[in-house]
Order: sequence, then C-alpha cells, then structure tokens
Amino acid sequence: MTENAQQQPPAPDTELPTQYAPADVEGPLYERWVERGYFEADAKSDKPSYTIVIPPPNVTGSLHLGHAFEHTLIDALTRRKRMQGFETLWQPGMDHAGIATQNVVERELGKEGKSRHDLGREAFVDRVWQWKAESGGQISGQMRRLGDGVAWSRERFTMDEGLSQAVQTIFKRLYDDELIYRAERIINWCPRCLTAISDIEVEYQDDDGELVSLKYGEGEETVVVATTRAETMLGDTAVAVHPEDERYKHLVGKQIKLPLTDRTIPVVADEHVDPEFGTGAVKVTPAHDPNDFEIGQRHDLPAITVMDEHAVITVHGPFQGLDRFESRSAIVAALRAEGRIVAEKRPYVHSVGHCSRCKTTIEPRLSMQWWVKVGPLAKAAGDAVREGKVKIHPQEMEKRYFDWVDNLHDWCISRQLWWGHRIPVWYGPQGEVVCVGPDEQPPSGEGWRQDTDVLDTWFSSGLWPFSTLGWPEQTESLAKFYPNSVLVTGYDILFFWVARMMMFGLYAMDGTPPFHTIALHGMVRDQFGKKMSKSFGNAVNPLDWMDKYGSDALRFTLARGANPGVDVPIGEDWVQGSRNFANKIWNATRFALMNGATVEGPLPDASKMSATDRWILSRLNSVVAEVDALYEDFQFAKLSDALFHFAWDEVFDWYVELSKTTFQAGGEPAEVSKRVLGEVLDVTLKLLHPVVPFVTETLWTTLTGGESVVIAEWPSDSGFRDKAAEQEIETLQSVITEVRRFRADQGLQPGQRVPARLTLDGTALAPHEAAIRQLLRLQPEGESFTATATLPVGGAEVALDLSGTIDVAAERKRLAKDLAGAEKEKAQATAKLGNEAFLAKAPDNVVDKIRGRLAKAEQDIARIQAQLDRLPEA
Repeated sequence: MTENAQQQPPAPDTELPTQYAPADVEGPLYERWVERGYFEADAKSDKPSYTIVIPPPNVTGSLHLGHAFEHTLIDALTRRKRMQGFETLWQPGMDHAGIATQNVVERELGKEGKSRHDLGREAFVDRVWQWKAESGGQISGQMRRLGDGVAWSRERFTMDEGLSQAVQTIFKRLYDDELIYRAERIINWCPRCLTAISDIEVEYQDDDGELVSLKYGEGEETVVVATTRAETMLGDTAVAVHPEDERYKHLVGKQIKLPLTDRTIPVVADEHVDPEFGTGAVKVTPAHDPNDFEIGQRHDLPAITVMDEHAVITVHGPFQGLDRFESRSAIVAALRAEGRIVAEKRPYVHSVGHCSRCKTTIEPRLSMQWWVKVGPLAKAAGDAVREGKVKIHPQEMEKRYFDWVDNLHDWCISRQLWWGHRIPVWYGPQGEVVCVGPDEQPPSGEGWRQDTDVLDTWFSSGLWPFSTLGWPEQTESLAKFYPNSVLVTGYDILFFWVARMMMFGLYAMDGTPPFHTIALHGMVRDQFGKKMSKSFGNAVNPLDWMDKYGSDALRFTLARGANPGVDVPIGEDWVQGSRNFANKIWNATRFALMNGATVEGPLPDASKMSATDRWILSRLNSVVAEVDALYEDFQFAKLSDALFHFAWDEVFDWYVELSKTTFQAGGEPAEVSKRVLGEVLDVTLKLLHPVVPFVTETLWTTLTGGESVVIAEWPSDSGFRDKAAEQEIETLQSVITEVRRFRADQGLQPGQRVPARLTLDGTALAPHEAAIRQLLRLQPEGESFTATATLPVGGAEVALDLSGTIDVAAERKRLAKDLAGAEKEKAQATAKLGNEAFLAKAPDNVVDKIRGRLAKAEQDIARIQAQLDRLPEA
C-alpha cells in the first residue's frame, strides 16, 4: 500500500450528493478520461508494454451482452496494468464484415427498388462506404457508455488503407510461397447470398427432413442407399462400399444402373464407408458433398454439378428448372413410380447447416475458389502451444485447440461478394495469372482483368494483432506492442479467429506468435442458463440495463459471473443487486468523509492502533494479495466476489460500524481510525476500479483529491499481517452475530433496546464493550435488572433481561409448537430411511432428499430446544 500524502494533493473541500446517480456521472467522466489521454499508448515510452486487441466487432453491429461481457474483462485487465505502471494499449477497431455489411446495404437498396447490379460494382462499393460513414459507428458510442478504456486515436478498420496494404502483402507472400492456390473444391454455398461462406458462418440446427432408401441396379447387382437429399442422386457417379464388406465384394468394380437417368455408375471400395451404418453402401455425389468429393478424388470419379448458384436443378429434363426442394419431392415421386423406393422415414430429424446471415439452408457445392494451404501454418500454430510459447487458459481448452489445428483442412478464402478486399490477382488474355503486391503495378492492356472475388473477412481479421500496429512497415508501435500480452475472446471462435491469427502471426512475424496467452471465456446466457436469442424472447439490450442501473452495475454483474471458459448466466435482479453494491460503496464513503476519514500523512504506528484498526489493515493486505493472484489467473468471478465480500461485509458492515463508537468518543484513537478508514477506502476503491470504474473514480477523487484513479498507483501488499487482531475481531463478530440471532429468534425488533449485563473481564472482548452495546442495542442493566436469558459466547457472558420485552408464555407456546413439528418431520424421515423395501425401490435423488429433510429436522430441533432453554420459566 502507498502513502497518499507523498503522491497526492490534499483532498478538496467537496461533498458527495446524498445519492449516487450514474446517469449524471458516467458520460462526463468518460469524456474527461478521453480528453486527458489516459487511454492512449506511447510507443516511445520506456515502460514495459501491455497490449490487448479488441476482438473487432462487425461494423454492422451494436453492443450486445456478449460484447459487454468481453469488453468488461478486457477493460479490467488493461485498467489494472495501467495502474501498475505498464504502457498499456487496448487496440480498438471494427471489422468490415463482408457478407453482413453487403446484405444490410442491399436491403436498403431493395427499399428503393434497386439491386447492387443496377448500381454496378464501383458505385455499390461507394454506397457501402457511405453507409459505413453514416451508420457504422454506432458501436463506438456504446463502447463509451460501457467505459471501454481504448486508445481511440489508434482506431482501425479492416478496410482502411493501412490494413488493406497488410492484406495485399501477406496474400502476395503466401502466393509466392505456394501457400495460396486456386482449385475446384467443395465449399459451403449460400444460394441466397450467392457466395461461399466460412465454417463459422454456418449455423447448424435440427430440421425435420426425410430419409429415403433407394434401390440402384437390377437383380443380383442391386444395392440400397439412403439419403436425405434425394435430388443429388442426379449427380451420383458411384456407389461406395467398404473393401472388407462381404455383402458387396461381388459388386466392386461393376457398373450398375442409376435410376431416372441413362447412365451406369461403378461400385467402388473405399475405407471411408462405415459398413455398420445403414446398409453399408453410400451414394457418391462428388460435386455436392465434401466426403463424396474426397472419395471421387481417390477413385478418379467425374464430378457432375446438377444445381446452379441459386440451387436450381440444371440437368435431366423433367426436373430441370425446379428449385432443390421442389425437385426433391418430384424425384422421390418418380422413383416411387419406378418401384425404387425401399423405405421412407418422415419426419427424419437431422442436423442441417444454415447461413448465419440469412438463415438459408447451405448447399455443399463444387466451385473454383482460392485456398490457403494450411498444413505448415497449422503445424506451427500447434507447436507454439505445445512448446509453451503460447498458453491457453483455461488449460483444458488446449485439447480442443489441438483437435482443430491438427486436423485443419485447407481454407477457402474467396467470397463472391463486392464488399471486401478484392483478390490481388490478374488474368491475362493468354491465360496468364499474375499476383500483385501492394507496391507493384497491375498488368494492363487489352484482355487483362482482375479476379472478381473478395477475401473472406477472417483473412483480414487474422492479421489484426500486427496489421493494427502498422505492419508490414516496421513501426515503433509494432516493435513496442507486438506480440500482444493476452488475447481475451470466447471459446466459440477458438478454432476460427484465434487459429487464423496464430497461423498468420507466426508466418508474418518470423515465428513470433501474436500473443503470449489466450484467455478464453464462455457465452452469456439468461438466468436459467438458456442461450439468449430474439426468437426465444430472452435477448437483452445491455443499454437498457445501463440506463436503469448504471454501467458499473452491469459490468460488476458480468465480471462476477466470469469463470474461465464457462458460460455466464445473468438476470436483471443480479444487475439490481450490483447497483445496490455501488450505492453501498457510495454511502460508506459519504459516512467516512462526514466523519473525517483522511489519506493525509503516513499511517500511524501499529502500536497506536486498536485491534479493530489492525484487523482491517491485515485483512486489506490479504485481499490485495488475493486479488493480484486471481487477476494473473484470469479468475474474474473469484476476484469480484472477494472484493464484494471484503468491501460490503468487512469494511462497510463491520469496520465502519465498529468505528462509530471510536469516532463518537473522539481523541487520539478516533484520529488513528480516521486515517485507517481513509487508507482502507483508498485501497479498496483502487482495487474495485478496474471492474467498476465510474463510481470508484468519483469517490476516490473526492476522498483523496487525486487527479484520477485511472492513473493512480495500483495497491501492493505491504506484508502487514496481525493474526491476533484477526482472531480477536472474529471472536467479537461471533458474539455480536450470536446475540443478534437470539434477539431475532425472540421476536425483538432490530432497534429495540434491551437491558444487559456484559461479563467481559479477562477476555479479548473487554475493550469492545461500548461497540458491543451500540451494535446490539444493549442498555445498562439498572437496579431492577433480572437475567432472564444468559448467552455464554466467545469466552464471555451476555445476560439479557427480556421480562419487559416479550411475552414469555406466548413465546414458549410458539416454540413448543415449532418443536413438535420438527420432531414429527424427524420421525417421518427416520421411518422412511429405516424401511428397507422403500430404500430398495426409491431413486437415489429421492433418498438423498429425505436424508436432507432428516438433517434439517435435527438442526431445527437443536435450535428450538436451545431457544427454549434460554427462556425464563413462564
């Protein structure tokens, strides 16, 4: 802990309002922080660096609870490191979100009765830039509302000039190293967006479909296959069986008739086929299924495309021109008419991929696309974690990472869009192919044309940790802030964004990974653990909760639920509870200020402190050490919980209350406690600041007179511990808690005063008599005092005179009734647990429930009997 007098001016003569109003505080405070440049990062600084990039939100987006959650965690990390003296960079920016953004602008054009083709490519792209300028900055304002301490002057966009140069540079390098190539492969195709899409843009859901079993061939050369996509049988070029399957060995190598066509197709043996699944035979459609494509490659089968880009059938007269779903019904009907249907199952629930943007069913499609050869890149990404260059937290997520990067397929990076980084490849009139770098002139002349496709959004966002720092230029920022210290992101994009950043970072930066640590968090869910979705009716706009309860309340609720890699449930009542915590901090600090709490001068010597003072300072240092350790382990939930209970339970509910008698008595003990209370609040507000920045800034600057807690020094553990004082106050707490419980059991009101005799001589509680009497509302015993109840607690004795406060006869009657009920419950539970027949049949959870009832009944009996024993005779 630090001595504020040596680094801060005297506290100003400022009073806090009686109530905390977040709406009046948060906006002006944030703008002051930004104006003073607290969040900016200086590449020339000689301080150690600490860097985190924002997972770039889509320019089309707005702040949802997932963003608020992730940003809260990153902001807490960076605020703490800034206070610890690091040159801290939280790099902001947004992703151009190719498909999402193009869809938004196309919808706007649709309202005008136009399509992008009416405008042409150049004019359409101009229109998207116009939309971005007008509407794309919404999320920036929401980030400010949340309190994100990002370096706004460094904000980047994946389509800005610098990042475009980075994209073109790495494409050229990969191309020259033969790690980028063009080939015809199976891709995820959206017939609505008319583009290939990445795996992460495919959402799988269980749909009702049909499973149809079809008979191919004739007589002894008959084989049955099953499919959920009967329309693709028009493109079948083989039937595959397992080479060891005795049922089909006589068919391997033979040609069989493909129904509804004039073609015959071979039966091939392939180990990919599972002989135990279905009939052990599968239809092979290389142009419309990724697994079938691989079989086709192994057996040199032709690939017949039977659908166009709109998923309309293009072959075989009777079905030509039909939509894929229309043709499915028509083809099944035609097969049924030929006696080719062996079995039909409807509904048949199976997992089907849908476009995440427009919800259209995805169609696997053979297409000429650009690919990244990921083999060597993925190996480097796996080795970086295996060799300890990069740590994944929590560690159990490493297996999922290895399962992905060790089995990564080549990555389709081309998209049939107009909005995005256009592929820097030109085709010549004689079949020439030229890849152009950022400093090279593209070929010109008649017949030369640029590839019309753009790059997958993940290609440019994969460069984010170094392209935002000026790469490929060797900038001061790149030298200072790369590699990033930690990446904070959701486990749901571990395989997509994180793996791509790892591959590109290691490739572009000479084997230096893009970050030291990958800290993975879970997904935000509702209070019942259900995924939040507009369709479920449980989606929440975080701005609504921030408007109602304040940004600090939302942040603290999210942080308090953030266990590494685990989903986070959240409900409005929890946010309300966090608002109450902010109010508690506010009210306790107001009390301290009104009672002269101060940060001026060094802390008094421990010999001048009371046990209460020494106890709270000892606990304070323990909490500083605990919070530091939890931050290093990304245990946000545990550190938030530790701070909550320390601040509310120990500081506000105990230390502040115990200090009231000291303040009232005055003198040197009161001055000592005022300084201790000031120190405790100073440090507690600093510890809380990274998670609840607004309320702590207001309170800390008022308490200390410091410029801002944002740039204050992070507390350190001074090593001060006083176990004797901790034990003494724990004993005091147990006495007060026990007597309060007894008072409540007797039906006494909290403020009701009761005559009492305290026998404290010879115990550690002797110095605390005034505090005990004040907190327990115990008045002096008086001449007519009669001890009607005696409580031996903590080595002391508290005798109470309840004769004038309760109706003893009525209380005994009430307790006797409660005791009879508890004994009846015990008897019933005991009887059931003693019944062997019942135990043999009852489920374990039912038996456990009865055991719990028995245990509770026994506890109730002991508690009620103790209350009866303490009462005087009626």
